Amino acid sequence: MNSDLNQTSAGRAPAYVVGLDAGGTRTRAVLAPAHGGDPEGEGVSGPGNALTVPGPQLTEHLAEALAQAVPEELRGRVVAVAGGFAGASRTAPDEPGRVKAHAALTVALRRLGIGADSVEIHSDIEAAFASAPGHPADGLALVAGTGAVAVRITARACTETAGGDGWLLGDDGSGFWIGREAVRLALRMADGRGGPTVLAAFVGRALGVPDDVLPGEAPGPYDTGAWTRARREAYRMHLLPAVMDRPPVRLAQLAPLVAEAAARHRDAVAEGILSTAADHLADTVRALEPQSGERIVATGGLLGPDGPLTTPLTARLHPLGLTLDWVADGSRGAVALARLGCAE
Repeated sequence: MNSDLNQTSAGRAPAYVVGLDAGGTRTRAVLAPAHGGDPEGEGVSGPGNALTVPGPQLTEHLAEALAQAVPEELRGRVVAVAGGFAGASRTAPDEPGRVKAHAALTVALRRLGIGADSVEIHSDIEAAFASAPGHPADGLALVAGTGAVAVRITARACTETAGGDGWLLGDDGSGFWIGREAVRLALRMADGRGGPTVLAAFVGRALGVPDDVLPGEAPGPYDTGAWTRARREAYRMHLLPAVMDRPPVRLAQLAPLVAEAAARHRDAVAEGILSTAADHLADTVRALEPQSGERIVATGGLLGPDGPLTTPLTARLHPLGLTLDWVADGSRGAVALARLGCAE
């Protein structure tokens, strides 16, 4: 790092920025020099969704992550903060998620004595898009994790959206959707409407169904298999309450079981779920009418180097002239956006 580039003016101490990636499962804060250079501090805390996390709790999570990332002796040198928040949008100044995130972040910064001149709220998708090499300003972003959404980004702001309507109304192809399909098809196997799948055993075990009513991991046809009608009825009576007793979105935790069933067991039902999920994601991207060669940045646990949907989705996007550019999260993009804020 060239310290001369990171001085607010000649003879003054180096200035810093903070980028925040506040998602549905964790909040990450990154401290970096204001005008270039590698991160110098990092902090992690609890969920940061601006719509679903109560305001006081959101403030606590932000303060905890910031306190870890920014040493006390450097807090007076932070000149800009940018946060990418799940549940926030820049569509309007009074958008509820944006207002709530800004209020919580303002309190957290004041509590720690961080008096940044620039404090900006972005969506988590905007921050993830800006994390791509070169910190692009325009193109497409695709998120495929617990939820699923595609957006068009223009001048670093979301301008068009496809999908992302939540577990009840949409998120087709997401981790939640995959987990729900796993349970649905396990129940269809149990009541006789669906074919055999190792997912019945995987799902049942994950949800605490007693071993003595689980099917084997390679059950035969119903009329010859050891999974009798009585055991299947008992399986259903245990599985349904276990599903209903938890927040629906937690079905996303079952998605890795589908990936395992497809990869290790070549389970046709699991393979079908993943194929259909890739179809849904491709349709979501297609809804934004992408141009061949347009930049498309992807993030989320279903994509990336080890993501179960990376290969099938890549094949579906290739005819459109699109190549996925994957990023792990939005923290680097948030730092880039913070640096832009202090340069304005």
